[in-house]
Amino acid sequence: MTVLVITGTGTEIGKTVTTAAVAAVAVASGRSVAVLKPAQTGVRPDERGDADEVARLAGPVTTRELARYPEPLAPATAARRAGTAPVRPHEVAEAAAKLAAEHDLVLVEGAGGLLVRFDDEGGTLADAAGLLGAPVLVVASAGLGTLNATELTVRELRRRQLEPAGVVIGSWPKSPDLASRCNLADLPTVTEAPLLGALPAGAGSRAPAAFRAEAAGWLAPGLGGTWDAGSFASRFAP
Repeated sequence: MTVLVITGTGTEIGKTVTTAAVAAVAVASGRSVAVLKPAQTGVRPDERGDADEVARLAGPVTTRELARYPEPLAPATAARRAGTAPVRPHEVAEAAAKLAAEHDLVLVEGAGGLLVRFDDEGGTLADAAGLLGAPVLVVASAGLGTLNATELTVRELRRRQLEPAGVVIGSWPKSPDLASRCNLADLPTVTEAPLLGALPAGAGSRAPAAFRAEAAGWLAPGLGGTWDAGSFASRFAP
């Protein structure tokens, strides 16, 4: 797996922290890692973006942004309102392929969900993943409503003949409710994709050294970690 695309079922569900955890585990194993953020929205030129946050948490990784827009909107809308050029799927694919030639692993972190538009022609992260032929990791929320959103995302991947690498819960609550606990069993059932991890709520606020030391315990072996879905689910069985 040279390129891994990371998407989510929505915004603010832990995509960046999940990307950082995957990167940290790969770096710890001795792999060279690059993180590509095609479109960063809602951040001024002088502010740190998502790729910068991944580097802060994960350690020595190469980072690249293709475009940055100040308003916290979908990339196509943010580009249009800023009067600047949008990002095109082929540009994402070309940038990722170039990074892949120089790194062991390239992580491409999307903005929002899989079908959020990059441009007014309807180009999306899914289109970029298709051009790359890359698997897509889906970051989902833990609680009520996640089954529908996650299943729809995975169904769209398969409709496009893209490989769902699996699902990671981006923020596992300290005191999970009944829906969250049931979803540990239901997510892999409805998606027919493996559950590959669960990051504890607030993981991104940990000191970088602690984050790197603990990241492997949040991710399954398929992502280089030691987390076991069955054992985790049994701890929270309803």
